[in-house]
Amino acid sequence: MEPKNVSLEMRDYIAEMGAETINWCMQCGLCTNLCPWRLVPGETSDGFNIRHMQRLGQMGMEGFEEETILFACSTCSMCQSNCPRGVKIVDNVRGMRASIVGGGMAPAHLRPILGSAHANGNPWAGPREKRTVWQEGLDIPQFGPETEYFLFVCCHSCYDPRSTKIARSIAALLRHAGVSFGVIGAEESCCGESMRKMGDEELFLKLAESNIELYNGKGVQKIITTSPHCLWTFKNEYPELGGEWEVIHYTALLSQLQEEGKLPLAKSLAKKTAFHDPCYLGRHSEIYDAPRQLLSSALQADPVELGRARELSLCCAGGGGRIWAEVPMGERFGELRIKDALNVGAEVLATSCPYCLNMLTDACKSLDQQDSLEILELSEILAGALEEGQ
Repeated sequence: MEPKNVSLEMRDYIAEMGAETINWCMQCGLCTNLCPWRLVPGETSDGFNIRHMQRLGQMGMEGFEEETILFACSTCSMCQSNCPRGVKIVDNVRGMRASIVGGGMAPAHLRPILGSAHANGNPWAGPREKRTVWQEGLDIPQFGPETEYFLFVCCHSCYDPRSTKIARSIAALLRHAGVSFGVIGAEESCCGESMRKMGDEELFLKLAESNIELYNGKGVQKIITTSPHCLWTFKNEYPELGGEWEVIHYTALLSQLQEEGKLPLAKSLAKKTAFHDPCYLGRHSEIYDAPRQLLSSALQADPVELGRARELSLCCAGGGGRIWAEVPMGERFGELRIKDALNVGAEVLATSCPYCLNMLTDACKSLDQQDSLEILELSEILAGALEEGQ
């Protein structure tokens, strides 16, 4: 085997790009054992080993930059949440990616995504003026000085036809509960969470600074997010850049409103329903009970728990830029998740993240189980229970 050179300069550069805890890793291997890639076969599974990748980073050695290695991580945080040394593994992955993407070497399949975010303010190649198409026929209020909450709708739910139903459902629920909210519209840009996780630090800063200037200029103080990814980055990454607001995911807010008696719902859904915990709502943000309480209020029977739930929830594989990756059938985490739901006899699999909705829907179709299992976003179920609950 040809010897590899150790580069302390490369190691230090990786650390400067965000991998500040890279040297904390003691190579115990627990991260690799917990990684969802160990549950599926295939080329990526064979190549991706998070422990080994961090070791290469510690030594500044070549090898980690291979596309199927460096860009395989979905940033699900299963490894990070259980690391005995408290290594910030997701940040380390981000830093290692930034060291490559910053040098102009982003993977080919991600370049159009990053390019669209640069040009259009969103990764979905959608024109800015169409960011508000989801609002058609709803008379959504504009955010103003007297508005309590700014509703930030994830780019995915602005441009993806299936995901726009999430935005419409959440807006209906907020109006029903009497919440003072409004949107800003075409001036908004992507929160940048996935862009940063993919390693484009410059793009993230561009998007974040644009949003911060816009929101602060409008007088925003409280934000409702439709996506757990937007929630996480607004709460954890924007403050150091000057974006300091009260940020809440729609499930947490609606759960509070329901406890106050402001969101009466009918137990209208009779189908056996299971809930999938999104990584960025669960492990990353520790919100587990609110979505379950809301779901229970709209079901005729208690929801069923999947075998891998809450802190141990299995990633859908959509985070960290993986929603734009092409993965062969039989190598998708989402397919395992569909089987988890079918194993407990679920007729409906609910989630509360637009990425999860997309990934689980695709997995259900690839397994040809769409006649046996329906994939729904929690907001859709709640909105369906509104009319009868009035």
